[in-house]
Amino acid sequence: MKYVLVTGGVVSGLGKGVTASSIGLLLKACGLRVTSIKIDPYLNTDAGTMSPFEHGEVFVLDDGGESVIDRERKGDYLGKTVQVVPHITDAIQDWIERAAQIPVDGKPGSADVCVIELGGTIGDIESMPFIEALGQFSYRVGPGNFCLIHVSLVPVLNVVGEQKTKPTQHSVRGLRCLGLTPHLLACRSTTALDENVKVKLSQFCHVPIDNIITVYDVPNIWHIPLLLRDQKAHEAIFKVLNLQSTAREPDLEEWTSRAEIADVLHEPVRIAMVGKYTGLSDSYLSVLKALLHASVAQRKKLFVDWVPAADLEDATAKENPDAYKAAWKLLKGADGVLVPGGFGDRGVQGKILAAKYARENRIPFLGICLGMQIAVVEFARSVLGLQDANSTEFDPNTKNPCVIFMPEGSKTHMGGTMRLGSRRTYFTVMDCKSAKLYGNRSSVDERHRHRYEVNPEMVGRLEKAGLSFTGKDLTGRRMEIVELRNHPYYVGVQFHPEFKSRPGKPSALFSGLIAAACGQLDSLLLQGNENKKIIPMTAGNIDSSTTIIYQNGSATKASNGTLDGIYSLCNGVH
Repeated sequence: MKYVLVTGGVVSGLGKGVTASSIGLLLKACGLRVTSIKIDPYLNTDAGTMSPFEHGEVFVLDDGGESVIDRERKGDYLGKTVQVVPHITDAIQDWIERAAQIPVDGKPGSADVCVIELGGTIGDIESMPFIEALGQFSYRVGPGNFCLIHVSLVPVLNVVGEQKTKPTQHSVRGLRCLGLTPHLLACRSTTALDENVKVKLSQFCHVPIDNIITVYDVPNIWHIPLLLRDQKAHEAIFKVLNLQSTAREPDLEEWTSRAEIADVLHEPVRIAMVGKYTGLSDSYLSVLKALLHASVAQRKKLFVDWVPAADLEDATAKENPDAYKAAWKLLKGADGVLVPGGFGDRGVQGKILAAKYARENRIPFLGICLGMQIAVVEFARSVLGLQDANSTEFDPNTKNPCVIFMPEGSKTHMGGTMRLGSRRTYFTVMDCKSAKLYGNRSSVDERHRHRYEVNPEMVGRLEKAGLSFTGKDLTGRRMEIVELRNHPYYVGVQFHPEFKSRPGKPSALFSGLIAAACGQLDSLLLQGNENKKIIPMTAGNIDSSTTIIYQNGSATKASNGTLDGIYSLCNGVH
């Protein structure tokens, strides 16, 4: 196994993640099997309890893991003094090796290369144990098996237009003081580095000039792998890892075409994102990327209108009329409406109003997790006439609980008690939009992150009134997909389809939303319906032998690509 470590220096947030994922894509394009690890040096043992305003979106993996280190204390040290070195650092190294060996492409055996992105900035006190561990790890795996790429800012002073190398020099000096020496420098700048700047960096940072790469501003981030290829970053990495004889030149023809198409799109599609955390777009990063993937696939230029859910509510109309009018103007001007997941009661009434507007005005709608739950609540209130219908998350005493706390959950411990990771959804209806979008499959595996679910005791009344639950779990009692049959596109899902969306393989349900918003849904559904037959869920065709226990309960196994086709692949970029 070969390892590529990506660290960040001053203002490291400017491109470290994009650089790491682009390197992974570039190496994969060279014929290598690649996996990846993201390390955030925080003390939170369950990142799922962090506010998106603190750190952006929580990304869910197939196995349900949300945090970096399992800090269990098993009493294995038998009275010895437990220290950062060697106990913590050894644990980090062991965990990296274990995680790197897990295949993620559906093929047997481990990957050729593991790309590790270390979050934070070199010199921050919280990252010190990880830096020390990775320094030891470089010796543990030996020369030729470890390549360090350091991402650092080379700012340009507007007054004179000079590219300043001091931030990178100091960053590299700090890195070397901590026991790590970079093999490559990935320099973030507005423009390509001047040759004399490269010479200076090479001299002061002890990095060969051919190993200094510029990650400069481009029209869209899909150009970054091409940028790295053009500067022969892959050849520099191959030389460090002794892979010259096994890797080929990168094949990025399809990726190049996609990046160029994204640059020239001009026909717009507007999606209203009605959420709680609209003040920080990173809170919904995967949702944004999934919308982008689907829009490019439909050859449309995406415009996202951020609608703070609370601004749609009557209370805002009284307190801040301008914000109220602006929010409704955005909602009514959109081609489609998306209500993403979330927790807490702030803005819930606004989300319900957005779902009501989309349902009554036949506007394409996609509700994810909480977005599905509020769609069910809205339907119960407006169609069934149950004015007090609600989720017990927001009204524990409601007489008409449409959404309830999951029986296996914990009401006393927030961390690690959610239904997490990949779960299998079985289609119960043959003729529905979601099944057609997924290629008329009998089941699909998608990732979950929730504590509440649709109350199975109310499903009968809801379906009798016209709401169709087209996807359910193995037991048939947990609702996974809901649709309105007589609506152009009104879909809610308990899972998070955005986490598996990729530039070349957009999420099926996001593709449906964008296509419906553009008036192209019928042709898209025909593509998925040709020469295919769906097998509905029955007791006789469910294979329950593939159950696997995850850290937060049992789930049907989605073995990283083998059971669920393109929708199970874990790895991807941007």
